[in-house]
Amino acid sequence: MSPSNDLLLELRDLAVRIAGDTGRFLRAGLDQPREAVETKSSGTDMVSEMDRGAERLIVDAIHSQRPDDGILGEEGTETNGTSGFRWVIDPLDGTTNYLYRQPMWCVSIGIEFAGRPVVGVVEAPMQEETFVGVEGMGAYVNDKQLQVGKCEQLGLALIGTGFGYSPERRAQQGAVFATTIPIVRDIRRGGSAAIDLSYVAAGRLDGYYEIGLNPWDACAGTVIIREAGGLATGLTDDEPNANMTIAGNPFVHGALQALLLAP
Repeated sequence: MSPSNDLLLELRDLAVRIAGDTGRFLRAGLDQPREAVETKSSGTDMVSEMDRGAERLIVDAIHSQRPDDGILGEEGTETNGTSGFRWVIDPLDGTTNYLYRQPMWCVSIGIEFAGRPVVGVVEAPMQEETFVGVEGMGAYVNDKQLQVGKCEQLGLALIGTGFGYSPERRAQQGAVFATTIPIVRDIRRGGSAAIDLSYVAAGRLDGYYEIGLNPWDACAGTVIIREAGGLATGLTDDEPNANMTIAGNPFVHGALQALLLAP
């Protein structure tokens, strides 16, 4: 059984409000001294007091309105719910950009129902843009409806990607990059997977791939892309997975899959 449209719209509005509040919190903290910056998976994988503060803000807001929903957050929040809904949140996607005061960072909030992403919100404060997708109801940035690009030649496709933090994963990603760059128009690396996925939905990128995304990286963007007429899947599966996430319009998505599957 699927949730009603009215309930999905209610969840969308709540997610948009929470993401907006969190974006304003983060933007207000841009110029504060960085007193607590640590590392997670490697020496280059940074986390700050702002990541943790943003996650607390989001979690408290969800609990106050939807106490029966589950939550999975990048900074450690994991609660089981009883409603069938789970919020999958990245409170600050693009932490390195944020700490270096580069503009490509965002708040990413996805909502799953029975394991299926149904609502996605990506709040990009420095661009003053809110990307939103709701299952069966389209995708928008602010008030403009989104549509994936129409590129049908991989050689003309502008592709986005990202790199992980461990040296071993970066070596693997570098090898994939070396295979891909001679075949496509060009490759961009923005530093925020959620924004890159939203840019695919907006036609600002023709496609995207990355090895090793986590659920909070891709949940919101997956809804937004699908509702804009595109696809966001794993390398061989129907869902994003830890091995490889591929996104694009149907042609670019298929062409990237074929390229990246090739021996």
